[in-house]
Amino acid sequence: MARDYDLVVRGGTIYDGTGGEAFAADVAVKDGRIVAVGEVAGAGVEEINAEGKIVAPGFVDIHTHYDGQATWESRMQPSSWHGVTTVVMGNCGVGFAPCRPEDHDRLVRLMEGVEDIPFPVLTEGLPWNWESYPDYLDKLAERRFDVDIGSQLPHAALRVYVMGQRGVDREPATPADIVRMAALATEAMEAGAIGFGTSRTLNHRSSDGSPIATLTAGEDELTGIALGIAAAGKGVLQVVSDFADEAAEFAMLRRVVERSGRPMSFSLIQSPLRRDNYLTLLDKVEDAVSAGLHIKAQVAARPVGVIFGLELTLNPFTPYPVYKEIAGRPLAERVALLKDPEFRERLLSHPPEGRVRGRMKDWTNMHPVVGMPDYEPTPETSIAAIAQRTGLAPEIVALDHMVSNDGHAMIYLPVLNYTDGDLEPARQMMTHKDCVPGLSDGGAHVGTICDGSFPTTLLTYWTRDRTRGPRLPLAHIIRLQARETARAVGLYDRGVLKPGYRADLNVIDYDNLRLHAPQIAYDLPAGGKRLLQRASGYAATVVAGQVTYRDGEATEALPGRLLRGAQAAPMAAAAE
Repeated sequence: MARDYDLVVRGGTIYDGTGGEAFAADVAVKDGRIVAVGEVAGAGVEEINAEGKIVAPGFVDIHTHYDGQATWESRMQPSSWHGVTTVVMGNCGVGFAPCRPEDHDRLVRLMEGVEDIPFPVLTEGLPWNWESYPDYLDKLAERRFDVDIGSQLPHAALRVYVMGQRGVDREPATPADIVRMAALATEAMEAGAIGFGTSRTLNHRSSDGSPIATLTAGEDELTGIALGIAAAGKGVLQVVSDFADEAAEFAMLRRVVERSGRPMSFSLIQSPLRRDNYLTLLDKVEDAVSAGLHIKAQVAARPVGVIFGLELTLNPFTPYPVYKEIAGRPLAERVALLKDPEFRERLLSHPPEGRVRGRMKDWTNMHPVVGMPDYEPTPETSIAAIAQRTGLAPEIVALDHMVSNDGHAMIYLPVLNYTDGDLEPARQMMTHKDCVPGLSDGGAHVGTICDGSFPTTLLTYWTRDRTRGPRLPLAHIIRLQARETARAVGLYDRGVLKPGYRADLNVIDYDNLRLHAPQIAYDLPAGGKRLLQRASGYAATVVAGQVTYRDGEATEALPGRLLRGAQAAPMAAAAE
């Protein structure tokens, strides 16, 4: 018997992504689009019973680094485990196109340094079957994914492609260089780029320690590229900056937006070096928006920090000369030595000479991870507090914890967004009208963080579980992570559960939604390791009308495709 719909989700509580009140309804899907929301009489080829569950749009993560992973893998995990149905990569100015063959290793080492993706992983995984940026998109278009993927033109790759070594050395671009970069930016947007990403932070360095090529790019260069994007009539700008001189830097970025007319977003986090800078920048964003400019701040759902461990990129003893002697040995051997009293005494009696990065010995802010990390930890759970209670040196407390669980134990160090020891700055940013969730860095920092789980933190901690301050309305969080993130990058066809919109959605057992503890997996090319973090409670995730995950487990469906640029709102929603 013929069925009316491809999929019907029945009896759920609908949070439609607009921020309005939830309501009970069915959702019917046909040909990858939502065709009805309400009481659906007809039958679906597949039906999902959503009674007792919430139904929300698929989440859109606009700040990821799957540029490499998307060339060798079909599943954009961990993001797709957390209700994400669309990702945007090419952020922070790093990526792999355009690129000449002689510059392959140069871009790989840049990604290794900036985003903590090991050189062997990238050299084995990347097929390098492209040179130009349109070629890169064409190769991605041949592949199938569990999410839709949008790509941004990375400034560092563009600069090196046009300027060669001069670009690497951060020499000023000549007028001819700028004309060429602008033309390639136009070409990229016309080929299907979502936008353009750049970096202006000293934190972004190649694995050899040299700053990213875009660090000191002049206003003339940024403006020229932005005008090249404007010539295509589409495309967004994405920026990460230190804002060392907040007034001058923001004024410059504002002028770029004014001249080009293109929307811009930038990363915004509370820094311990300038604890109130986020408030100053929010004031400047408000002023720009009131003047008619399209500027958004991308903000984080929890502290931006580091996870330490013997299997991970860093641990508190990484700088110690005696630890360096054993750093390359198998985990079991290191654990045995770190339990040995004589070796421990030798290790601790030879601290690093010279200046050691302060955070590497900040025992008052390091917290042992026992089960699921506490992303808003209190001073009482710190290694320093444990040391005080037990009478042990903090170094001993850290060592004892790291060798537990056969050396798989971890330590969490919150850094950004946590200057005052709580998440009030993050709450202020997430409730600001000109901010959207971002900064998950899904696919990157594989040995130090796993923030691709941000959407689940938003749903569980911020709307349900937080006890150290105000919670946020569930409808608000879903709107931010679905409709608002989508619109911030020009994707007006998704993020809302209404007829005509793309059928990307989640069926969530909200009361039982849980974030799991991070774990190490050795599943990258060349046997590379990465932190992964799963969740339970996502009963179903649907991309383009096809169920991609049931109860957290992948199906065989891979309906995700490369997104070719901005996507228009459905006709029925054009008047919204």
